[in-house]
Amino acid sequence: MAAASSALRVDLLPSDPLLHVFSFLDFRDLVHCSYVSRRLNELSKHNLLWKFLCCKHWLLTDADRVQSGVSWFRLFKQNYKDLGRYIQHYATLRQAWEELKSFLQQRCPRMIASLKEGTTEVELNTMEAQIGCRLPDDYRCSYRIHNGQKLVIPGLMGSMSLSNHYRSEVLLDVETAAGGFQQRKGMRHCLPLTFCFHTGLSQYVALQPAEGRRKFESFYPCPDQTAQDPSAIDMFITGSCFLEWFTTYVHNVVTGEYPIIRDQIFRYVHDSGCVATTGDITVSVSTSFLPELSSVHPPHFFFTYRIRIEMSSGASPDAACQLDSRYWKITTSDGNMEEVQGPGVVGEFPVLTPGKVHEYASCTTFSTPSEYMEGHYTFHRLVNKEEVFQVAIPRFHMVCPPFREPTVRTRKATPTAVPPRRDEGDREDDEGGNFGDLRGINMAALEGAWCPRHI
Repeated sequence: MAAASSALRVDLLPSDPLLHVFSFLDFRDLVHCSYVSRRLNELSKHNLLWKFLCCKHWLLTDADRVQSGVSWFRLFKQNYKDLGRYIQHYATLRQAWEELKSFLQQRCPRMIASLKEGTTEVELNTMEAQIGCRLPDDYRCSYRIHNGQKLVIPGLMGSMSLSNHYRSEVLLDVETAAGGFQQRKGMRHCLPLTFCFHTGLSQYVALQPAEGRRKFESFYPCPDQTAQDPSAIDMFITGSCFLEWFTTYVHNVVTGEYPIIRDQIFRYVHDSGCVATTGDITVSVSTSFLPELSSVHPPHFFFTYRIRIEMSSGASPDAACQLDSRYWKITTSDGNMEEVQGPGVVGEFPVLTPGKVHEYASCTTFSTPSEYMEGHYTFHRLVNKEEVFQVAIPRFHMVCPPFREPTVRTRKATPTAVPPRRDEGDREDDEGGNFGDLRGINMAALEGAWCPRHI
């Protein structure tokens, strides 16, 4: 009996330890605690608890609260009423958008002007009714923050320029995306995410698991050129969901993984280990896959690579040199090896002096999903043309994105291997989440006087 009478009741603890315990709870748990007793109902509305939750879920600041003129608890309620269904996505996507805009403001300011204000719940619901498919919550959440961009160049989702080929992808607004919603065989229930004016290429999100696609994954469509049925479409997969697709892209932009060239984002990927230094000269390489020039059937994978050659600023003036020739050893994933050599790069013979950088882009095609290249440049010293030396080009890998075939083909075709195509050696050119678990949370429970819940 003595043990029973001395049992500890949590709601009788002093306020400070109780508030400390409450600080570890999420908003759902605080709502549930409010049903226990009148005292816990009052403590669960403590301002500091909801300040933390406002910062965590809505990224709100003290300035936001002052401007609102309400308590942190009521500010959380206001945002939850508007954006509650997106609470598991909002902070991540909002943070990504803010980082992207901050970066663009410094490096690509004209892109900022192309961004549209966020759309509304009504407009998103109207879009769903128009296309007859449910939109992923992470997609909806992102478009509440920014409704894509205006149809301008350069596009927010990256550019590529090689000789007479140019590509720049715009992030579509919901109205334009809805107009491009696909119901044709081979692309059923697919919504365009991006669009390129020059190539006509779009990335799509699959709103239903149909024709070999997984629900909510993003991809580039790739027609099977060997099939009689034009609806036989392969897919280069770019993301498992909108959140992954968008935040991965933003991370690559803001961390400098994708270079900014002529005020545009270029989707070159650089492996940090893909750097080689020979004496005073450092060579680094980045690569990019071009889906619009590639196909799965027949196997034809098109890559570009960008090479940066730099002489150390601390080098002696006598180290100045000129590039004479290049040599490549190219190995495909099936073990075939090819050697290519030729004069200069891009038809040029660049001179390097201390601190000088020379960059150029090149391209290659091959018939296997991956290959790697390595080689060297041959230079001579300007002060002594007889002094000839080689500079290593690091091994760099080119691997196409994961691809998937449609579940049904009118005619099964056995792919025939095609040899890698080289133009004069290697051609070189200049430049969703679960919504149901949120509906049971009654934020109004914290508003009125406490009333006991029947168990």
